[in-house]
Amino acid sequence: MIDCDLCGKTAPGDVPPLTWVVSRERGSVQHYCDRCARENVRNIEGRLERSYW
Repeated sequence: MIDCDLCGKTAPGDVPPLTWVVSRERGSVQHYCDRCARENVRNIEGRLERSYW
């Protein structure tokens, strides 16, 4: 099972839906559901390395 690391919502299956965001932060993988990703998109983009821009 995969849970959203912000709100705890559980993904329906072993693979996160395409609408979820998967992020590698400090060596660990973080999952964010579609609602949390929309609400926090600026924070998520602000953590991207400069090479992505």
